Amino acid sequence: MSSDVAAIRVRPELRSRPASRASRAGVDAGIMIGIAIAVIALAAGIAITGVSARYFFQPTGVLIVLGGTIGVMLITTPAPALLYAVQRAARLFTVEVSPSREDLTEEIVWYAKLVRFEGLIAIEPVIPHVSHSFLQDALLLAMDAENRSELESALENKIRLGERQSEAAARVLEVAGGFAPTIGMLGTIVGLIDVLRQFASLSAIASGVGAAFTSTIYGLALANLVFLPVAYRIRARALGTLDLQELMMEGVMCMFDRMHPRLVRQRLCYFVNEAPVSQPPLETPQV
Repeated sequence: MSSDVAAIRVRPELRSRPASRASRAGVDAGIMIGIAIAVIALAAGIAITGVSARYFFQPTGVLIVLGGTIGVMLITTPAPALLYAVQRAARLFTVEVSPSREDLTEEIVWYAKLVRFEGLIAIEPVIPHVSHSFLQDALLLAMDAENRSELESALENKIRLGERQSEAAARVLEVAGGFAPTIGMLGTIVGLIDVLRQFASLSAIASGVGAAFTSTIYGLALANLVFLPVAYRIRARALGTLDLQELMMEGVMCMFDRMHPRLVRQRLCYFVNEAPVSQPPLETPQV
């Protein structure tokens, strides 16, 4: 091992060099604003009709729609998959901790410079301090891989696994969104049957018909305000993660090929929607 590589182990300034502007975990403002707008819109619509909000709460409809939907989901979906979908949905309320694409690009280019001058073994001491877990795993795989195809296959499998898991969680919620309105209709039919038993009283019929249709409202609201939007949001977040992972994969593959850092930067710029820019002359990383 060269003296430069040995120096990497003891110089603390190198450890803080990669991507320092990582986003912090917090509440996803977009989801919270969306929920607030939906709730306010529903409440305002009900208020405009002049009907009391209590009228829209029917315990029978709630029991039929919620119980029926949960029961159907337990029938159609294995428990581990259902639990994973619930966990993914809960995680949507927080923003994932991740460095920006620009910072990741700079970090990877810095590693590419080190690898070009010292080889892949030179990055081993700094791997514990890599800013993103996927990049950390990719660098470890690059050090262990015997050839390019082996590394590429391992990284693609890792990416596709995460993609399949996200798609499975989204499909579970889409299935729930498909069943909820139908179960709401069942609740409405049950309510109408109860109304027909009181056919002798016109006032009871008028009140009962309105109450019966609340089950349809519950089913449509669950499907279109909860299940389907959450499924689409899981897919959207998975797509963002996929783009970020492909950026890191491309950088690690370039690193494995000992590509010139300027070319590495040029390739990665396309992942951050930026045109390649001219770069200063290549310099050896100061270690």
